[in-house]
Amino acid sequence: MPAPWLRPCLSIPLPKAVFVKLPLPASSTSLGLSSGNNARLSSVQAIEESTVVITDNRVAVISGNLICPIQFLKRPQHCYCCVCENLHQMATNIVWHKSSVGKLHRQELLQQKGCVIWFTGLSGSGKSTLAYALCQALYSRGKLTYVLDGDNVRHGLNRDLAFKVEDRAENIRRIGEVAKLFADAGIICIASVISPYRKDRDACCALFPEGDFIKVFMDVPLQICEARDPKGLYNFARAGKIKGFTGVDDPYEPSLNFEIVLPEKGNNITSPYEMAETVISYLEEKGYLRA
Repeated sequence: MPAPWLRPCLSIPLPKAVFVKLPLPASSTSLGLSSGNNARLSSVQAIEESTVVITDNRVAVISGNLICPIQFLKRPQHCYCCVCENLHQMATNIVWHKSSVGKLHRQELLQQKGCVIWFTGLSGSGKSTLAYALCQALYSRGKLTYVLDGDNVRHGLNRDLAFKVEDRAENIRRIGEVAKLFADAGIICIASVISPYRKDRDACCALFPEGDFIKVFMDVPLQICEARDPKGLYNFARAGKIKGFTGVDDPYEPSLNFEIVLPEKGNNITSPYEMAETVISYLEEKGYLRA
């Protein structure tokens, strides 16, 4: 009897289940399996003691440390079991459905151009404060914006991610994809994320037409950020309670080119609202505040 999470819903019969042990070494030759016309497995790379569960021309699942996920191409009708749901999400037989109402129509309606303003820098550099100051300033001008704050996004969309290198990369990838949707809707999306790795920011930038991904670097020295330490994170990092913290035991990689750099010089600290006006001037110059 399969584990409860492998049991299909009532609409899918399960006459027999066959469990096959694959005594294959790690990184062994890939194998391909097929199951009738309703499902197909992609080639997968199995590890030793991987388990194959095949249920009479319906669905197949391989558990273990797989390098290539199983692809389910045709989901049984009226099936809502979690196995089929997960496989359905990996489907490859998908086609982009183009809408008759496009980005240009939405921009004309909003009288602005959709883009992403990507604030990046160390924790405590003022990214979020500036992001919301900019949001307020644009709102007062009748412009529609939305802020994707790094911490806020981790409360929902990215709550399943930790702070390992691969999780941080996935965190930025998801934020970039959501920001792309906002920009396509004609909204000025303001992202406030540390995004310490250059390649992750570049990957997000590549999602957008040229000019629509505006990188703003908060060029605030580590000493100032650490002195502020609004969340107490630097203290935890210095005490060894947080590992891989940007600026302490993990690097921040500046981009080779930013559209806007907002430094702080000595004691003459520019207010967030003054810095917001600098960004707005850039948007006006580039034509983003009109359709």
